[in-house]
Amino acid sequence: MADSSSTARNPPTKRPRAASDADDHDHDHDPAVDDDDEYVPYVPIRQRKQAKLAHLQARNLLSTSEADVEEKKRAEEAAAAAAARTQSLMAQTMKLKETEPVKSSYELQLEKEAELLKQLVMKRKLASDKELAKGIQYSEAMRTSWTPPRTLMARGEPAFERTRKKYHILVDGEDIPPPITRFNEMKIPQCILDYLKQAKGIERPTPIQLQGLPVVLSGRDMIGIAFTGSGKTLVFTLPLLLFAIEEEMKLPFQEGEGPIGLIMCPSRELAKQTHEIICTMADVMASTGAPHIRSLLCIGGINMADQRNTIRQGIHVVVATPGRLQDMLEKKRFTLANCKYLCFDEADRMIDMGFEEDVRNVMSFFTGQRQTLLFSATMPKKIQNFAQSALVKPVTVNVGRAGAASLDIIQQVEYVAPEARTTYLLECLQKTPPPVVIFAENKHDVDDIQEFLLTKGVKAVGIHGGKTQEEREFAISSFKSFKRDVLVATDVASKGLDFNEIQHVINYDMPKEIEDYVHRIGRTGRRGKTGVATTFINTECSEQILLDLKHLLREAKQKVPPFLLSIEDPTELESSGPGDGQGCSYCGGLGHRISNCPKFELDKRTEFGNSKEKYAEGRGIGGGGGDY
Repeated sequence: MADSSSTARNPPTKRPRAASDADDHDHDHDPAVDDDDEYVPYVPIRQRKQAKLAHLQARNLLSTSEADVEEKKRAEEAAAAAAARTQSLMAQTMKLKETEPVKSSYELQLEKEAELLKQLVMKRKLASDKELAKGIQYSEAMRTSWTPPRTLMARGEPAFERTRKKYHILVDGEDIPPPITRFNEMKIPQCILDYLKQAKGIERPTPIQLQGLPVVLSGRDMIGIAFTGSGKTLVFTLPLLLFAIEEEMKLPFQEGEGPIGLIMCPSRELAKQTHEIICTMADVMASTGAPHIRSLLCIGGINMADQRNTIRQGIHVVVATPGRLQDMLEKKRFTLANCKYLCFDEADRMIDMGFEEDVRNVMSFFTGQRQTLLFSATMPKKIQNFAQSALVKPVTVNVGRAGAASLDIIQQVEYVAPEARTTYLLECLQKTPPPVVIFAENKHDVDDIQEFLLTKGVKAVGIHGGKTQEEREFAISSFKSFKRDVLVATDVASKGLDFNEIQHVINYDMPKEIEDYVHRIGRTGRRGKTGVATTFINTECSEQILLDLKHLLREAKQKVPPFLLSIEDPTELESSGPGDGQGCSYCGGLGHRISNCPKFELDKRTEFGNSKEKYAEGRGIGGGGGDY
């Protein structure tokens, strides 16, 4: 009876199994089976969750409304998942498109321009063949022995930002070195400071110098953008000179060694000018007992046999144009095995489509990491993006908008008929005393203008790519020494010609690109001085370049003549802020977008033509007489 009553009070919770008498005997004496208080029936998980929710509600940890919301949300998610399983992929895609935010026409335009910009980019990185073949990538910047003063670093980043804001300096990058407002705090030798003060009248660094010099002295790669005449040359020549002296003091250079640094320039005149600056500062340093730094000028039109003695002794610095440099490297007159410093002056021209292959061929001679610098007054976005492939943790230093004209230049634009331009030059020359520079687009106009001025008693010299190196050097030297009052030149003299006394620049014709216009007028109004730029325009000028000119004048707060104001601007788009997304992201012109940029179209056609030519060569088409 005891057994049957016990079984009635405790019905089995599991499927019964056949048990032996021994098992029944054991259960009679098992306290775990007989103890009613220890038994816990099984509760489904759904009931447990509901009980827990009720418990939380009772303790006021979760309000009834919140519980309803949670329950409703789970129900909606379950319903959506069930509906998605029954919907087609097309229906699901359409529903996703409906939920996407609607983009404005301006945002769509920017996306379109970004896609266009991707169509014409450099296909390979700006690196040596060894680095490309082995996949070598440098993750850390070069290290130098220079460090900022401790007292300066103690001021903190907020003080540095206030200094940059004061001088309108925009920077971008990681671990940016601090701006330094005094040369002596940069640890520059006193003899150089005396030379800058006495010979150049430079006592304090310009905005590009106070931020750019610490960046370069720290060994960082850099993109330097500043208007013409702002002192960019000193930013890359002075650190190179100091680095070369340091290397020479560690171990003197011997025959076949060097250079430690390379500066590439787009024109002979700019290369020669940079070479002379380095030689002058090297002589100043040598006069105080420092090792003498040897610089090699490597440009076309000069006899390199005259510089064999410099090469024989070992060279520290090479200043070159791409063509002659490539020739010297292929002939193994010197190597770049020890070169740790590379600078592109007027970098937008050096890395433009016409210079790409020459620059890449030179890069193939490097054997190790180098500090790479790019400087220019006009640096379109496409060049800045491409530069990232050549630089390691670069620092971008921008003083003003890339491609903007100096505010120290008074720009005057006049409508002059093509046949009246030559005679009108005499009237324009009366605006300011000499020296004056006249720019023309082609060589024949340069020769005609020079001859006309000589017949009128004006002391004029001319320079263009068709003249010999001796004629070009005579023209520059006689103009700089005030023996000639007027220099007539093509754009070969528009980049880097540093002559502070030029008071007037006359554009005999409007160049085809606004970048060339900025470089031309930048020959005056340098180092804080005021200059005048007069530009002749007429019906032969394209509407696109006139729109760019109109926007440039507005940006520089210059007077815009009525005939420029009358030109409608169909491409002007509404932007989200001042200067945000305005202008062409390819060439930097403010009066058009990349979608109707003539330079972009020209480069795209050029690239397509080159591709077809390479394809024909690969298939054996052309040049072979048509054999089958």
